[in-house]
Amino acid sequence: MHGFSLIKLFTSFAMMGAEWVMWVLIGLSFVSVSIMIERARYYRSLRDDLDGLASRFEALLRKGDLSGAARALRASPSPAALVALSGLREVSRGADAAECVMVSSLARVRRELERRLAFLNTVGNNAPFVGLFGTVIGIIQAFDALKPPAGVRGAAAAAAAASATGRVMGTIAEALVATAIGLLVAIPAVAAFNYFQRRIKSMLTDTEALTQLVLAYAHAPAQAVHPAPTRIHGHAEIVPVAEAS
Repeated sequence: MHGFSLIKLFTSFAMMGAEWVMWVLIGLSFVSVSIMIERARYYRSLRDDLDGLASRFEALLRKGDLSGAARALRASPSPAALVALSGLREVSRGADAAECVMVSSLARVRRELERRLAFLNTVGNNAPFVGLFGTVIGIIQAFDALKPPAGVRGAAAAAAAASATGRVMGTIAEALVATAIGLLVAIPAVAAFNYFQRRIKSMLTDTEALTQLVLAYAHAPAQAVHPAPTRIHGHAEIVPVAEAS
């Protein structure tokens, strides 16, 4: 198209200023902080003494008290107990079935644990670039202000340039604020994301410990005896029958 210029178009866009970029960053910061608070409260609600639970759970399995083992797991709010309980309900179908059920349950638990963390990661990685974009817009404004007024020459042009220099410095200083805000938004998001990832890794390690106890019980020779099924909240629970002497 004759007379169309992308440079002029973007320059006109830059003349709108970078304040809107800062408002975008403030909005991202508000959402990020909300997610941090929600995730922190959620992970806190899942806390439990997993070492003590594992010891009690193993002792009950050694005694063949599956009802007591199931009660111990149900009393725990931890995701490890939830996954282990799903496998314990299926030991009557064999170790392979119990393992498959626990893998499925673990996938659902992992999805819930990692919910909303992708947003924190995205903000942490990209907020500095959003701030830098605002800074670039401000610098474009600053250099545009250095242009001498049309039709002004000589001493008047020099005086106009000297007057514009002060305004340019102020505009550049304001533009750099956008980069600072971008960093201010990104750093807490990255820190929170890394911390939550460590918490998730720790919880998944605890989950692995309990699931291995379930599988060890499922593979034990005692499982070869004929069980008498009871019910655990609508699911079959196996209570081993004493072997004939």
